[in-house]
This record gives sequence, C-alpha cells and structure tokens, in this order.
Amino acid sequence: MNAEESTPHIVVVGSQGGIHPKDDGNEERSVTDLVEQPAKVMRIGSMIRQLLEEVRAAPLDEASRKRLKDIHRSSIKELEDGLAPELVEELERLSLPFTDDEHGTPPSDAELRVAHAQLVGWLEGLFHGIQTTLFAQQMAARAQLENMRRALPGGMAVHQEGQQHPSSSGPYL
Repeated sequence: MNAEESTPHIVVVGSQGGIHPKDDGNEERSVTDLVEQPAKVMRIGSMIRQLLEEVRAAPLDEASRKRLKDIHRSSIKELEDGLAPELVEELERLSLPFTDDEHGTPPSDAELRVAHAQLVGWLEGLFHGIQTTLFAQQMAARAQLENMRRALPGGMAVHQEGQQHPSSSGPYL
C-alpha cells in the first residue's frame, strides 16, 4: 500500500450542496449523485433499522448470531453496489469486520448490536445529508427565481399563486 492509498479520502461539501474532493478541486459533484441507487439504499437502511429494533429485546442464540453476521455482511455489500466510490470507501473504513476465531464462533450479541447500530447511524447520517443538500438546492433555486422576478420589466413582483402583487408597478394600471 503506498502513501496515497493509506491517506483517508477527504470530501468537502460546499454551500450549494456540491462536493469537492480535497486533492482535486476541479471536480464538483452533487451530494445526491453519491447515491447511485437511492431506492435500494433506502430499502436496505429500513431493513437494517427494523432488524436492529427486533434484536435489541431478544436474546440471541449461536445460530441467530451467525445469521445476523451474514445479514450484516451482505447488507454492506448490497449498499456498496448502490453508492458512489467515495461513499463505498467511507463505509469500508467505518464498518469494521467481525473478529473471527479459529472455531468459527459467531460474534457476541453486543458486537452484533454495535455493528448494526453503527451501520444504521451511518445510513441515517447519509439520509440527513441528502435531505440537507436537497433543501439547500431548493432554497438556492427559490432565491434565483426571486432574483429573476425582480429583473422583470417594470419590477413586477409575482406571488407564488402567479398573481401580480397589488403594490407593484407594472405596464398596466
């Protein structure tokens, strides 16, 4: 592994929701572009959240712990298929593998619950980031539209309903 591969990939989110890779400031991608298959990521996130809620209260035997370990691994693999490389790298850094011993003993209840909670937290952070980006983009578009309305001949101000504001001066009285 060379020095470049061992350095974490840093992504900076701009005020308009664009991302700028720290090492290459020329490329800008929308944060929403990082989730290539949003429906798939949302389904997996919902499944993992529900699974975590179900296993919190129940004691887990060896077979169920082994099954949960397999579900966790396959969920991460499926998530990676729906994410851009930047997010795949982040997910791989944050989701630590389970400790396997030579006897094939499944992870403990606590280890499974921590791993699932970590994954749910990461997904919720991802969803909140996307929502924040969409809101910022919506606000920027609204401001741009308002600026365009102000630039109309006669300075017409138009309400959201599409009616001319009574106090605005237009070509007709």
